[in-house]
Amino acid sequence: MSEKSEGPAEKNSTTIAAFIGAVPMSPTMVGVDEVVGVDDGDDGDGLVELYGDVVLRFVSHPDGTDVPFLPGFEGVSNPDAVDYGLTRFDHVVGNVPELAPAAAYVAGFTGFHEFAEFTTEDVGTAESGLNSMVLANNSEGVLLPLNEPVHGTKRRSQIQTFLEHHGGSGVQHIAVASSDVLRTLREMRARSAMGGFDFLPPPLPKYYEGVRRIAGDVLSEAQIKECQELGVLVDRDDQGVLLQIFTKPVGDRPTLFLEMIQRIGCMEKDERGEEYQKGGCGGFGKGNFSELFKSIEDYEKSLEAKQSAAVQGS
Repeated sequence: MSEKSEGPAEKNSTTIAAFIGAVPMSPTMVGVDEVVGVDDGDDGDGLVELYGDVVLRFVSHPDGTDVPFLPGFEGVSNPDAVDYGLTRFDHVVGNVPELAPAAAYVAGFTGFHEFAEFTTEDVGTAESGLNSMVLANNSEGVLLPLNEPVHGTKRRSQIQTFLEHHGGSGVQHIAVASSDVLRTLREMRARSAMGGFDFLPPPLPKYYEGVRRIAGDVLSEAQIKECQELGVLVDRDDQGVLLQIFTKPVGDRPTLFLEMIQRIGCMEKDERGEEYQKGGCGGFGKGNFSELFKSIEDYEKSLEAKQSAAVQGS
């Protein structure tokens, strides 16, 4: 597949990012422009290194066109398609060997600010841990969390396990926003016979007693019971409520997994009087972080046990 030359907007965004510290992907990734149908002089897009093998793409719409995905794609109507209620990416989490230089690099060329920070004391277990920082743009609609492993613990950090199996820095998980995560999960489970995702085991029943205390004025008893049946985690900050659930790794290695997430509350009005939800509403599930970390740790232990049993049986 032949390369296409960069359009003006792509050159501009990539050049500016490189000037303030980003590492550009140059020449443009082979075949990318052919896939998205971008011609010279049209809406352009530029690529810079984010971390590991992950690239960040700048997309420019100089005419103000509201493009739902990427230049060259058009929205289609399919009345027969199943509506799972999924709307967009909420955040994309990266695992890196060292948090400070990775966060400084990304913040340096994006201008993103620190939205949240977690240490192993906040989210680790008695056996291992991690440190994490969430970077956000000014409107906090674009969220880029980063994790690093903590060393010197009883067990190897699951972040270190990811780095070794992935071959370096990479995307740990992608969180997909839902307008109604309970309905999303019902639809997904109803079609599980056709394939799909395996979810991490739900927390113990006593977890949902805490949910009633922190979010009982927002969620009905029926909703809390359904959260328990489906294994949905619930958290709350001073602005909103967060519902989230995580899949097991989507492949055969302890690397990429997915999150389904719903944010409730934080409604504001823009200059036209139209309501919108403030970015990052409900925070980042600090109360659930340790629950997630423990679930992944338990999942890794189960994999290790299966591998050990297979070796002994061979």
